[in-house]
Amino acid sequence: MRNTPEQFETTIDWVHFTPWASLSGGMIIGAAAGLLMLGAGKFMGASGILGGALSLRGGDRGWRLYLLAGLLLAPSVFLLFGRGGAPTIATPWSLLGLSGLLVGFGTRLGSGCTSGHGICGLSRLSPRSAAATVTFLASAVATVFAIRHLEL
Repeated sequence: MRNTPEQFETTIDWVHFTPWASLSGGMIIGAAAGLLMLGAGKFMGASGILGGALSLRGGDRGWRLYLLAGLLLAPSVFLLFGRGGAPTIATPWSLLGLSGLLVGFGTRLGSGCTSGHGICGLSRLSPRSAAATVTFLASAVATVFAIRHLEL
């Protein structure tokens, strides 16, 4: 079946379009990454922090567990003081689990995650992080295109 131009028309879901919340969230993440680097000399890559917290070596596990606890508690704090309720996830748990495993595999393969490469690596002008970030974005664009426009 041949694709027609009408199939590629999209509309923006203005109800769920949140540029200011996204911008402020990005600024908070950037500030947290900068404070962690300046205060502790550590990079804020989520996959590396999680991997280090789960490691058998316990040397610097404390700060990693605190950061992960903050990531898990932040949505609860937002619900207490913010607007809106819990998000609705219409994806089956099995697919979410598979997605999580693929993300974990990808972070190992790419030697880091989007936060490590995209925030910390790019701010240090790392060529490896620039290549990884371009790869992440190209993969995301290809995935969205395939899901929305191809009959798979």
